[in-house]
Amino acid sequence: MPPPVVFHHATPDRPARVAVIAEVGVNHDGDPATALALTHAAAAAGADAVKFQLFRPERLLSADATLAGYQAGRADSARDLLKKVALDAVALAPLRDAARAAGLAFVVTPFSPADVADLAALDVDAVKIASPDAVNPPLLEAAAGLKRPLWISTGTCAADELDDAARHAAAGDGALLQCASAYPTPDDAAALGGIAALRQRFPGVRIGYSDHTADEDTGALAVAAGACLLEKHLTHDPAAPGPDHAVSLGPAELGRYVAAAHRAAVRLGPIAKACQPIERDVRTVSRQSLCPARDLPAGHRLGPDDLVVKRPGTGVPAAAYRSTLGRTLARAVAADHPLRPEDLAG
Repeated sequence: MPPPVVFHHATPDRPARVAVIAEVGVNHDGDPATALALTHAAAAAGADAVKFQLFRPERLLSADATLAGYQAGRADSARDLLKKVALDAVALAPLRDAARAAGLAFVVTPFSPADVADLAALDVDAVKIASPDAVNPPLLEAAAGLKRPLWISTGTCAADELDDAARHAAAGDGALLQCASAYPTPDDAAALGGIAALRQRFPGVRIGYSDHTADEDTGALAVAAGACLLEKHLTHDPAAPGPDHAVSLGPAELGRYVAAAHRAAVRLGPIAKACQPIERDVRTVSRQSLCPARDLPAGHRLGPDDLVVKRPGTGVPAAAYRSTLGRTLARAVAADHPLRPEDLAG
């Protein structure tokens, strides 16, 4: 088993890192061979994890279930649509082995507590909860019982609906994923600002972004907004007729997506404001010091007319101007040379 997907905050000697889940979901179209090919494509693209879905239509859908608007025309009914793309736990087991052999974490989304029992047998590395189930207590509690990281999408949810989901995510190094449940999501609905809102409301929970836009750059923007985990759909063909292909990237596009996300993470760096080691040379030569305006004798009490501010910043710093006024000189100083701390007596 590979190590679990690692999250960490950046430090000066360790750049930030974002974890990327390649969401195959049902883009295998019910074909295990296609699912295997997409697993290898996820690894080649640089993803950290590959994700599938586990469900049985009869467990998930009532007799009144209907197709979502973006699924219209793809099947005669919701049950017919899901039957075509379902893979059971037996079919998923070889994909788990292939994922781990390729260095990927193996992640599965269940849709009912009964599905969770199958995930226990599969020994998944993490559990992903789809947005509609962020407010499904029985499923959340069952999934949390696996003692695996729980990553929960939050599409359609208001912040005040997510306290229970956040509690489960926080308990096992999980995450809440800001998400817009629109397929595909247009620019004006991507709602990347929700990342900051979730970080503020749930400071003890890692926050990510489940990306349903059709673009390669949204992941990098989400990282800049504070996401440490990204989920992006992967397909063999964005024009294929299945329900999620149109919001998915092909293998080459996913590779660029992952690379851009990691560049964004490095560029974001620590959530801090400090002088970086790379800036120290410029700081030294371009900051300014207090300099005598003219030659001054020992014992002289410094006044406003005695000091000017000039580069470099190797002496008493310009920021100490007010606290230096009124002090006396311990020794004579020459004009146009930075004052040293040892030049000052008191």
